[in-house]
Amino acid sequence: MTNAMSRIEKASQMFVNGCACSQAVLSAYGLKLGLPRDLAMKIAAGFAGGMRLGETCGAVTGAIMGLGLRYSSDHCEELGGRTDVYSRVVEFSERFKKMNGSLICRELLGCDISTQEGMKEAQDRQLFKTICVKMVEDAVKILEALESESQSAV
Repeated sequence: MTNAMSRIEKASQMFVNGCACSQAVLSAYGLKLGLPRDLAMKIAAGFAGGMRLGETCGAVTGAIMGLGLRYSSDHCEELGGRTDVYSRVVEFSERFKKMNGSLICRELLGCDISTQEGMKEAQDRQLFKTICVKMVEDAVKILEALESESQSAV
């Protein structure tokens, strides 16, 4: 089993075992970048379910946080220190949209989990066990592909 596959499986398992999508992605990817699991869990806790508003998918926001860890420079308070991460965020987002059709939670699920009705529908249709697991896995797959391509370019 490759390291990439183990991170994909780790993120998937974390999500299935109760972590939020954003937590599972950031924790699985961030660990190799030196981000302790407990800190990743706290940072990413509020981003699941499109920040509870059905907006940007939590797996996507978890991945974007990971991209910031990996590709921001020590001078990220300056625009030049964010240039690389910005290009990676765009690349990640384009790939995720190509794979899944959207970055938006309610569009990916086909219901709005920010409402009681939408949450019930998602639970009844077991969307968290199907669609959300796939979003978590796809986010980590894309992160790993970007990482691999980055290393190959060096």
